[in-house]
Amino acid sequence: MLSKDFQQSRVVIVDDVVANSRLLESSLKAFGLRDTISFSDSAAALEWLQHNPWSLLLLDLDMPAPNGFDILRALSGRDRSTNPIIIITALSDTASRRTGLELGANDYLSKPVDLPEMILRVRNSLQMNQATLALHEANRTLEQRVRERTAQLTLSYGAVVRTLSRAAAYRDNETGNHIMRIGESAALIAQARGMDPHWIELIRQAAPMHDVGKIGIADEILLKPGRLNDDERQLMQQHPQIGHAILSDQHASELTALAAEIALSHHEKWDGSGYPEGLKGEAIPLSGRIVAICDVYDALRMARPYKAPWPREKAQAFIREQSGKHFDPALVAIVEGLYEQIEALQQDLSDAPQAK
Repeated sequence: MLSKDFQQSRVVIVDDVVANSRLLESSLKAFGLRDTISFSDSAAALEWLQHNPWSLLLLDLDMPAPNGFDILRALSGRDRSTNPIIIITALSDTASRRTGLELGANDYLSKPVDLPEMILRVRNSLQMNQATLALHEANRTLEQRVRERTAQLTLSYGAVVRTLSRAAAYRDNETGNHIMRIGESAALIAQARGMDPHWIELIRQAAPMHDVGKIGIADEILLKPGRLNDDERQLMQQHPQIGHAILSDQHASELTALAAEIALSHHEKWDGSGYPEGLKGEAIPLSGRIVAICDVYDALRMARPYKAPWPREKAQAFIREQSGKHFDPALVAIVEGLYEQIEALQQDLSDAPQAK
Protein backbone atom coordinates (compact mmCIF):
# COMPACT_ATOMS: atom_id res chain seq x y z
CA MET A 1 0.00 0.00 0.00
CA LEU A 2 1.07 3.54 -0.68
CA SER A 3 1.30 5.93 2.23
CA LYS A 4 -1.90 7.53 3.51
CA ASP A 5 -0.15 10.84 2.86
CA PHE A 6 -0.82 10.28 -0.84
CA GLN A 7 -4.57 9.82 -0.52
CA GLN A 8 -5.21 13.46 -1.52
CA SER A 9 -2.80 13.30 -4.46
CA ARG A 10 -4.37 13.60 -7.90
CA VAL A 11 -2.86 11.31 -10.54
CA VAL A 12 -3.76 11.81 -14.19
CA ILE A 13 -3.40 9.03 -16.77
CA VAL A 14 -3.29 9.85 -20.49
CA ASP A 15 -3.29 6.89 -22.89
CA ASP A 16 -5.32 6.55 -26.09
CA VAL A 17 -5.80 2.82 -25.38
CA VAL A 18 -8.62 2.66 -22.85
CA ALA A 19 -7.61 -0.80 -21.60
CA ASN A 20 -4.17 0.50 -20.65
CA SER A 21 -5.67 3.44 -18.73
CA ARG A 22 -8.05 1.17 -16.85
CA LEU A 23 -5.25 -1.20 -15.86
CA LEU A 24 -3.11 1.64 -14.50
CA GLU A 25 -6.04 3.27 -12.74
CA SER A 26 -7.19 0.05 -11.05
CA SER A 27 -3.63 -0.71 -9.95
CA LEU A 28 -3.21 2.72 -8.38
CA LYS A 29 -6.54 2.45 -6.59
CA ALA A 30 -5.59 -0.99 -5.31
CA PHE A 31 -2.54 0.58 -3.70
CA GLY A 32 -4.52 3.34 -1.99
CA LEU A 33 -4.75 6.19 -4.51
CA ARG A 34 -8.34 7.38 -4.72
CA ASP A 35 -8.10 10.52 -6.85
CA THR A 36 -7.22 9.26 -10.34
CA ILE A 37 -8.41 10.67 -13.66
CA SER A 38 -8.00 8.94 -17.03
CA PHE A 39 -8.12 10.40 -20.54
CA SER A 40 -8.07 8.55 -23.85
CA ASP A 41 -8.55 11.82 -25.76
CA SER A 42 -5.15 13.55 -25.62
CA ALA A 43 -6.50 16.96 -26.69
CA ALA A 44 -9.07 16.93 -23.89
CA ALA A 45 -6.38 15.78 -21.48
CA LEU A 46 -4.09 18.68 -22.38
CA GLU A 47 -6.91 21.20 -21.97
CA TRP A 48 -7.73 19.77 -18.54
CA LEU A 49 -4.08 19.64 -17.40
CA GLN A 50 -3.57 23.30 -18.28
CA HIS A 51 -6.54 24.46 -16.18
CA ASN A 52 -6.71 22.14 -13.17
CA PRO A 53 -4.44 21.14 -10.29
CA TRP A 54 -2.73 17.75 -10.42
CA SER A 55 0.02 15.93 -8.56
CA LEU A 56 1.40 13.45 -11.12
CA LEU A 57 0.91 12.67 -14.81
CA LEU A 58 1.37 9.20 -16.33
CA LEU A 59 1.75 9.99 -20.02
CA ASP A 60 1.79 7.76 -23.07
CA LEU A 61 3.98 9.02 -25.91
CA ASP A 62 2.65 7.27 -28.99
CA MET A 63 -0.81 8.80 -29.48
CA PRO A 64 -2.71 10.74 -32.16
CA ALA A 65 -1.99 14.47 -32.09
CA PRO A 66 -1.32 15.92 -29.68
CA ASN A 67 0.99 13.05 -28.84
CA GLY A 68 2.98 12.71 -25.64
CA PHE A 69 5.82 14.86 -26.98
CA ASP A 70 3.35 17.64 -27.87
CA ILE A 71 1.87 17.52 -24.38
CA LEU A 72 5.33 17.70 -22.81
CA ARG A 73 6.11 20.77 -24.90
CA ALA A 74 2.82 22.40 -23.91
CA LEU A 75 3.55 21.77 -20.21
CA SER A 76 7.20 22.80 -20.37
CA GLY A 77 6.61 25.86 -18.18
CA ARG A 78 5.37 23.88 -15.20
CA ASP A 79 7.30 23.36 -11.96
CA ARG A 80 8.75 19.88 -12.55
CA SER A 81 8.98 19.21 -8.83
CA THR A 82 5.38 20.17 -8.12
CA ASN A 83 3.94 18.52 -11.25
CA PRO A 84 6.11 15.52 -12.11
CA ILE A 85 5.50 13.50 -15.27
CA ILE A 86 6.31 9.84 -15.87
CA ILE A 87 6.24 8.88 -19.54
CA ILE A 88 4.98 5.38 -20.30
CA THR A 89 5.91 4.19 -23.75
CA ALA A 90 6.12 1.17 -26.00
CA LEU A 91 8.71 3.02 -28.06
CA SER A 92 11.81 0.97 -27.46
CA ASP A 93 14.41 3.29 -28.99
CA THR A 94 16.56 5.28 -26.62
CA ALA A 95 16.11 8.44 -28.72
CA SER A 96 12.39 8.61 -27.90
CA ARG A 97 13.02 8.18 -24.18
CA ARG A 98 15.82 10.74 -24.29
CA THR A 99 13.62 13.21 -26.15
CA GLY A 100 10.87 12.74 -23.57
CA LEU A 101 13.26 13.48 -20.74
CA GLU A 102 14.71 16.48 -22.57
CA LEU A 103 11.19 17.87 -22.98
CA GLY A 104 10.62 17.82 -19.24
CA ALA A 105 9.58 14.32 -18.17
CA ASN A 106 10.86 13.33 -14.75
CA ASP A 107 10.98 9.57 -15.33
CA TYR A 108 9.88 6.88 -17.75
CA LEU A 109 8.46 3.35 -17.82
CA SER A 110 8.51 0.90 -20.70
CA LYS A 111 5.49 -1.07 -21.87
CA PRO A 112 4.40 -3.61 -20.95
CA VAL A 113 4.39 -1.95 -17.54
CA ASP A 114 5.78 -3.80 -14.54
CA LEU A 115 3.15 -2.84 -11.97
CA PRO A 116 5.33 -3.12 -8.80
CA GLU A 117 7.96 -0.97 -10.51
CA MET A 118 5.28 1.54 -11.53
CA ILE A 119 4.05 1.81 -7.93
CA LEU A 120 7.61 2.50 -6.73
CA ARG A 121 8.14 5.22 -9.35
CA VAL A 122 4.74 6.75 -8.57
CA ARG A 123 5.60 6.75 -4.88
CA ASN A 124 8.93 8.49 -5.54
CA SER A 125 7.30 11.12 -7.75
CA LEU A 126 4.53 11.84 -5.26
CA GLN A 127 7.08 12.13 -2.46
CA MET A 128 8.86 14.79 -4.52
CA ASN A 129 5.54 16.52 -5.19
CA GLN A 130 4.62 16.62 -1.50
CA ALA A 131 8.09 17.68 -0.38
CA THR A 132 8.03 20.55 -2.86
CA LEU A 133 4.56 21.64 -1.78
CA ALA A 134 5.63 21.48 1.86
CA LEU A 135 8.68 23.59 1.06
CA HIS A 136 6.56 26.15 -0.77
CA GLU A 137 4.18 26.32 2.17
CA ALA A 138 7.08 26.73 4.59
CA ASN A 139 8.45 29.53 2.42
CA ARG A 140 5.06 31.25 2.33
CA THR A 141 4.81 30.99 6.10
CA LEU A 142 8.33 32.37 6.50
CA GLU A 143 7.63 35.21 4.08
CA GLN A 144 4.47 36.07 5.99
CA ARG A 145 6.40 36.12 9.26
CA VAL A 146 9.05 38.31 7.68
CA ARG A 147 6.35 40.70 6.44
CA GLU A 148 4.78 40.79 9.88
CA ARG A 149 8.14 41.37 11.54
CA THR A 150 9.02 44.06 9.02
CA ALA A 151 5.70 45.76 9.72
CA GLN A 152 6.42 45.61 13.46
CA LEU A 153 9.88 47.11 12.92
CA THR A 154 8.40 49.81 10.70
CA LEU A 155 5.95 50.70 13.43
CA SER A 156 8.81 50.78 15.93
CA TYR A 157 10.93 52.98 13.69
CA GLY A 158 7.91 55.21 13.14
CA ALA A 159 7.47 55.59 16.90
CA VAL A 160 11.14 56.55 17.26
CA VAL A 161 10.78 59.02 14.40
CA ARG A 162 7.76 60.68 15.93
CA THR A 163 9.42 60.84 19.34
CA LEU A 164 12.58 62.47 17.99
CA SER A 165 10.54 64.83 15.83
CA ARG A 166 8.43 65.94 18.78
CA ALA A 167 11.53 66.42 20.90
CA ALA A 168 13.05 68.70 18.27
CA ALA A 169 9.78 70.58 17.86
CA TYR A 170 9.45 71.25 21.59
CA ARG A 171 12.99 72.53 21.73
CA ASP A 172 12.29 74.98 18.90
CA ASN A 173 8.85 76.18 20.03
CA GLU A 174 7.43 74.34 17.02
CA THR A 175 4.35 72.16 17.10
CA GLY A 176 3.61 68.57 16.31
CA ASN A 177 1.34 69.77 13.52
CA HIS A 178 4.23 71.62 11.86
CA ILE A 179 6.31 68.47 11.56
CA MET A 180 3.28 66.50 10.36
CA ARG A 181 2.66 69.09 7.65
CA ILE A 182 6.25 68.78 6.48
CA GLY A 183 5.89 65.00 6.20
CA GLU A 184 2.56 65.11 4.38
CA SER A 185 3.55 67.85 1.95
CA ALA A 186 6.87 66.10 1.21
CA ALA A 187 4.90 62.94 0.37
CA LEU A 188 2.63 64.94 -1.96
CA ILE A 189 5.61 66.31 -3.87
CA ALA A 190 7.32 62.91 -4.02
CA GLN A 191 4.16 61.34 -5.40
CA ALA A 192 3.77 64.04 -8.05
CA ARG A 193 7.46 63.59 -8.90
CA GLY A 194 6.69 59.93 -9.74
CA MET A 195 8.55 58.25 -6.88
CA ASP A 196 7.55 54.72 -5.98
CA PRO A 197 5.04 54.20 -3.13
CA HIS A 198 7.66 52.77 -0.78
CA TRP A 199 9.89 55.86 -1.08
CA ILE A 200 6.88 58.15 -0.74
CA GLU A 201 5.99 56.52 2.57
CA LEU A 202 9.60 56.71 3.73
CA ILE A 203 9.84 60.45 3.10
CA ARG A 204 6.44 60.96 4.76
CA GLN A 205 7.89 59.48 7.94
CA ALA A 206 11.45 60.80 7.61
CA ALA A 207 10.80 64.43 6.68
CA PRO A 208 9.45 65.40 10.14
CA MET A 209 12.92 64.71 11.55
CA HIS A 210 14.58 67.37 9.39
CA ASP A 211 15.34 69.64 12.36
CA VAL A 212 16.12 67.01 14.97
CA GLY A 213 19.66 68.43 15.21
CA LYS A 214 18.27 71.49 16.98
CA ILE A 215 18.24 69.30 20.08
CA GLY A 216 21.96 70.03 20.24
CA ILE A 217 21.70 73.82 19.95
CA ALA A 218 21.96 75.89 23.13
CA ASP A 219 18.74 77.47 24.43
CA GLU A 220 20.10 81.00 24.34
CA ILE A 221 20.58 80.64 20.57
CA LEU A 222 17.64 78.42 19.70
CA LEU A 223 15.10 80.41 21.71
CA LYS A 224 16.51 83.89 21.12
CA PRO A 225 13.58 86.19 20.18
CA GLY A 226 15.64 88.57 18.05
CA ARG A 227 18.02 88.19 15.13
CA LEU A 228 21.13 86.05 15.58
CA ASN A 229 24.57 87.59 15.30
CA ASP A 230 27.18 86.03 13.04
CA ASP A 231 28.67 83.78 15.72
CA GLU A 232 25.24 82.62 16.84
CA ARG A 233 24.21 81.97 13.25
CA GLN A 234 27.29 79.81 12.70
CA LEU A 235 26.40 77.76 15.75
CA MET A 236 22.77 77.46 14.63
CA GLN A 237 23.94 76.26 11.23
CA GLN A 238 25.55 73.27 12.87
CA HIS A 239 22.16 71.64 13.45
CA PRO A 240 22.18 69.73 10.13
CA GLN A 241 25.42 67.94 11.09
CA ILE A 242 24.09 67.32 14.60
CA GLY A 243 20.88 65.85 13.21
CA HIS A 244 22.84 63.68 10.78
CA ALA A 245 25.02 62.41 13.62
CA ILE A 246 21.97 61.61 15.77
CA LEU A 247 20.24 59.67 13.00
CA SER A 248 23.23 57.93 11.43
CA ASP A 249 24.07 54.41 12.49
CA GLN A 250 25.92 51.49 10.96
CA HIS A 251 22.75 49.44 11.42
CA ALA A 252 20.39 52.18 10.22
CA SER A 253 17.04 51.30 8.68
CA GLU A 254 15.93 52.75 5.34
CA LEU A 255 13.82 55.18 7.31
CA THR A 256 16.52 56.52 9.62
CA ALA A 257 19.05 56.59 6.77
CA LEU A 258 16.71 58.80 4.72
CA ALA A 259 15.99 60.94 7.77
CA ALA A 260 19.73 61.43 8.30
CA GLU A 261 20.10 62.44 4.65
CA ILE A 262 17.29 64.98 4.96
CA ALA A 263 18.62 66.39 8.23
CA LEU A 264 21.99 67.04 6.61
CA SER A 265 20.80 68.41 3.27
CA HIS A 266 17.56 70.36 3.76
CA HIS A 267 19.37 73.72 4.10
CA GLU A 268 21.41 73.27 0.93
CA LYS A 269 20.43 75.53 -1.97
CA TRP A 270 20.18 74.80 -5.68
CA ASP A 271 22.71 77.52 -6.53
CA GLY A 272 25.27 76.21 -4.00
CA SER A 273 24.87 79.01 -1.47
CA GLY A 274 23.35 76.82 1.24
CA TYR A 275 24.88 74.95 4.15
CA PRO A 276 26.49 72.89 5.64
CA GLU A 277 28.34 71.56 2.58
CA GLY A 278 27.50 74.11 -0.13
CA LEU A 279 26.11 71.42 -2.43
CA LYS A 280 24.76 72.56 -5.76
CA GLY A 281 22.00 71.35 -8.10
CA GLU A 282 21.39 67.64 -8.26
CA ALA A 283 24.34 67.00 -5.95
CA ILE A 284 21.79 67.81 -3.25
CA PRO A 285 19.80 64.66 -2.46
CA LEU A 286 16.26 64.72 -3.83
CA SER A 287 14.88 64.23 -0.33
CA GLY A 288 16.64 67.38 0.88
CA ARG A 289 15.46 69.37 -2.13
CA ILE A 290 11.85 68.35 -1.49
CA VAL A 291 11.93 69.11 2.23
CA ALA A 292 13.59 72.48 1.64
CA ILE A 293 10.53 73.70 -0.27
CA CYS A 294 8.10 72.21 2.26
CA ASP A 295 9.92 73.72 5.23
CA VAL A 296 10.24 77.21 3.79
CA TYR A 297 6.66 77.36 2.53
CA ASP A 298 5.28 76.14 5.85
CA ALA A 299 7.43 78.64 7.78
CA LEU A 300 6.22 81.50 5.58
CA ARG A 301 2.55 80.56 5.96
CA MET A 302 2.64 80.10 9.73
CA ALA A 303 2.72 82.79 12.38
CA ARG A 304 5.89 83.02 14.43
CA PRO A 305 6.77 85.20 17.44
CA TYR A 306 8.91 87.34 15.16
CA LYS A 307 6.56 87.58 12.15
CA ALA A 308 2.97 87.42 10.94
CA PRO A 309 1.96 84.66 8.53
CA TRP A 310 2.46 85.48 4.87
CA PRO A 311 -0.58 85.42 2.57
CA ARG A 312 -0.59 82.41 0.26
CA GLU A 313 0.00 84.51 -2.87
CA LYS A 314 3.06 86.16 -1.35
CA ALA A 315 4.46 82.84 -0.07
CA GLN A 316 3.92 81.16 -3.41
CA ALA A 317 5.48 84.07 -5.26
CA PHE A 318 8.56 83.75 -3.04
CA ILE A 319 8.91 80.06 -3.85
CA ARG A 320 8.59 80.92 -7.55
CA GLU A 321 11.21 83.70 -7.26
CA GLN A 322 13.64 81.30 -5.61
CA SER A 323 13.40 78.74 -8.42
CA GLY A 324 16.93 78.04 -9.59
CA LYS A 325 18.36 79.89 -6.59
CA HIS A 326 17.21 78.25 -3.37
CA PHE A 327 15.00 75.58 -4.91
CA ASP A 328 15.16 72.92 -7.62
CA PRO A 329 13.29 74.44 -10.61
CA ALA A 330 11.72 71.11 -11.56
CA LEU A 331 10.30 70.72 -8.06
CA VAL A 332 9.03 74.30 -8.03
CA ALA A 333 7.14 73.52 -11.24
CA ILE A 334 5.63 70.43 -9.61
CA VAL A 335 4.63 72.37 -6.48
CA GLU A 336 2.78 74.91 -8.63
CA GLY A 337 0.18 72.23 -9.24
CA LEU A 338 -0.01 71.15 -5.60
CA TYR A 339 -0.72 74.36 -3.71
CA GLU A 340 -4.41 73.61 -3.27
CA GLN A 341 -3.57 70.28 -1.63
CA ILE A 342 -0.79 71.82 0.47
CA GLU A 343 -3.13 74.59 1.60
CA ALA A 344 -5.70 71.95 2.55
CA LEU A 345 -3.03 70.35 4.73
CA GLN A 346 -2.33 73.74 6.27
CA GLN A 347 -6.00 74.00 7.22
CA ASP A 348 -6.43 70.39 8.38
CA LEU A 349 -3.24 70.47 10.48
CA SER A 350 -3.35 74.12 11.46
CA ASP A 351 -1.85 75.23 14.74
CA ALA A 352 -2.04 79.02 14.41
CA PRO A 353 -4.02 81.67 12.54
CA GLN A 354 -3.03 82.00 8.89
CA ALA A 355 -3.16 84.88 6.47
CA LYS A 356 -5.63 84.28 3.65
